[in-house]
Amino acid sequence: MNVVLWIVAGLLAVAFLMVGLMKMTRPKAQLAESGLEWTEDFSPRTVKLIGTLELLAAIGLVIPAVTGIAPVLVPMAAIGLVVLMIGAIAVHIRRHEARMIVGNLVLLVLAALVAWGRLGPYAF
Repeated sequence: MNVVLWIVAGLLAVAFLMVGLMKMTRPKAQLAESGLEWTEDFSPRTVKLIGTLELLAAIGLVIPAVTGIAPVLVPMAAIGLVVLMIGAIAVHIRRHEARMIVGNLVLLVLAALVAWGRLGPYAF
């Protein structure tokens, strides 16, 4: 199970690293054109903040465990992603974007798996 948790954490880290960097570096209008229509409901600053949180969570899923420095941050980062995905699901429900909800649910479940595993039976 430890290997599965490493793989899931790594995949989540890559996904949120890419998405977080995209939100931090692209203008809001370009994000909306590329399929992230929800950005129209938020200020550019809020979109950048969400990207920053995703980037920090991506780093927190892997770096503390690899370095052995404060590995408790791994499940905390995963919990942070669960909270972000709950917020994302709420936004997509409000906007009637059912196809986006499925992706957020998958990410939420994977992040919850990492949080459960690293806080529980497979802690570092």
